[in-house]
Amino acid sequence: MNALRGRILTATGWVRGAIEFDRRVRRIAANDGADDADADEPLILPGFIDLHVHGGAGVDIMEGGDAARTVARTHARHGTTALLGTTMTAHEADIVRALRGLAEAIGTREPGTARVLGVHLEGPYLSIERLGAQPPLAIEATLAQVERLHALAPIKVLTLAPEIGQHAALIPQLNALGIRVQLGHSAGSYEDGVAALRAGAAGFTHLFNGMTGVDHYRPGIATAALAHAQYAELIPDLQHVHPGAIRAALRAIPRLYCITDATAATGMPDGVYALGSQSVRKCLGCVRLADGTSLAGSALTMDQALRNLVSIGLDLADASDRLSRYPAEYLGLQDRGTLQADAWADLVVLDRDLQVRQVFVEGEEIPLD
Repeated sequence: MNALRGRILTATGWVRGAIEFDRRVRRIAANDGADDADADEPLILPGFIDLHVHGGAGVDIMEGGDAARTVARTHARHGTTALLGTTMTAHEADIVRALRGLAEAIGTREPGTARVLGVHLEGPYLSIERLGAQPPLAIEATLAQVERLHALAPIKVLTLAPEIGQHAALIPQLNALGIRVQLGHSAGSYEDGVAALRAGAAGFTHLFNGMTGVDHYRPGIATAALAHAQYAELIPDLQHVHPGAIRAALRAIPRLYCITDATAATGMPDGVYALGSQSVRKCLGCVRLADGTSLAGSALTMDQALRNLVSIGLDLADASDRLSRYPAEYLGLQDRGTLQADAWADLVVLDRDLQVRQVFVEGEEIPLD
């Protein structure tokens, strides 16, 4: 049995005391009469859950093989205890290769890695008008193709452009497979977004990026999110979305949660890396297509996302919810994203500067170097 002492963010708020755990949390005990804060006591938060991760440590999920495990090891060192491996728009054979590699990582969590919960299929069911950094290989979705891919590795989240072909009509069938449909990489209208939500779409992919925006004459997909969404993901690297727009989204969307959209450049020096079939360049913390024309994912980690949210005015508990509790709720997970008895012992321990000092995944302490 492991035990940690500090200031613990539980399911019901902050507690100063001890948390006892093996693979799962067994007990959280408050200190009697402990009212005075110790400036040096650690902060113990639920582990971060990242639902949109393309890569890290120089490797990309689309490579297949052991890439997913390398990505899961890299992000675990930054407090991510569970994630979805995220694909790119590509030919079906290339997506199949990625999913086969992901299936192995999903089936068995190797020591030192975050838990890979499943797949976020980002493409190929996108609008050619809003590809962003996705390659020009977008196609219309069919149920048969999604079922083939889902049989290889469990698709938990699927991004599509709702205005394309029969996509809106397909949403209930995807829901029946247990897939949460997100709207993104879309040139659709506000009305397209609202219709997709009514059909069963659950969220929005990297809100504001890769979609029609907020225009008072011709409102787009982002406006539909602000007006109607319960959940949406957002990249809080302070490059993809201005802090003012982040704050507007926080007021409008009750369960806005944050993702990294991390690429192979994450944790690496400046240089050229792969993002699916394309090359991207990392320079001064920013990742763009090699020709410099578009942001292409990020080099963000979830611990930095937490610090960024706090820097723009969120209190620590609220910021933590948007990295842990809300993504867990979005996937319907009852035993992750919160610290309470019988939840998985996924913890991140921070110092007062919000720097990671320890990470535990299902009770296993993760080496940080």
